[in-house]
Amino acid sequence: MTGALDPARRMVLGLAGLVGFFGLWALVAASGLVGNAFLPGPLEVAERLVTLLHTSFAGGTLPQHLASSLQRFSAGYLLAAAVGVPLGLLMGRFRLLDDIVSPLFDALRFIAPIAWVPFAALWFGTGFGGPVLIIFSGAFPPCLLNAYRGARQVDPRYIEAAEMLGTPTHRLILEVLLPAATPSIVAGLRIGAGLGWQSLVGAELIVASTGVGYMMVQAQSGVATATVMVGMAAIGLVGVLIDIALRALEARIHNRLERA
Repeated sequence: MTGALDPARRMVLGLAGLVGFFGLWALVAASGLVGNAFLPGPLEVAERLVTLLHTSFAGGTLPQHLASSLQRFSAGYLLAAAVGVPLGLLMGRFRLLDDIVSPLFDALRFIAPIAWVPFAALWFGTGFGGPVLIIFSGAFPPCLLNAYRGARQVDPRYIEAAEMLGTPTHRLILEVLLPAATPSIVAGLRIGAGLGWQSLVGAELIVASTGVGYMMVQAQSGVATATVMVGMAAIGLVGVLIDIALRALEARIHNRLERA
């Protein structure tokens, strides 16, 4: 078990997995079992990636499409966090608010983000608002749920002590509930970021005129498989980078709380 946790061993195994994947991909592409139009090899996809970095496709280069996607993601995700975290803390603190909001929330959170696409298209067309709404619908539930659970798990003695000292409600939430619930909140933000990024791609496939998802749709209509695969790789890489950043934040908060 100790060896399994060794970072060097994990890195070697991870690299071996990547080499195996790309090797198998190259072999299948070179074998002719699948036509090149439908499965280009890794080198062809890499060459297409380099080309898209400076050559326009479907109205923009790859960095420009990524910038559009990240702009939409940032708006939807930050809105989900700005609404979900405070509302979750308040629901965890006030039973009346919990009883009012929970039935509606429980009904809405089981609607898949992609199911909001027709509604978003009717309201916003292919503008900025449609994808933002879909991203919000994906990122909002984990933000609220984890803030709520974090608030509910706070030791009641801390709350009772603050109330005995006459602490105002807003200070109790900011200085007692929020710090104690922070690890749970950050975990929810991480989950919400993953779901929001996945929701963005689904939205751009249907209700967007720019972005990586839109680029992939245009490539699919022209049977430009290498461009589609470049889009998939870009989506995966950006998603990993977002998760790495949030994991680093989660670890930093955890370490700080342990030292405290």
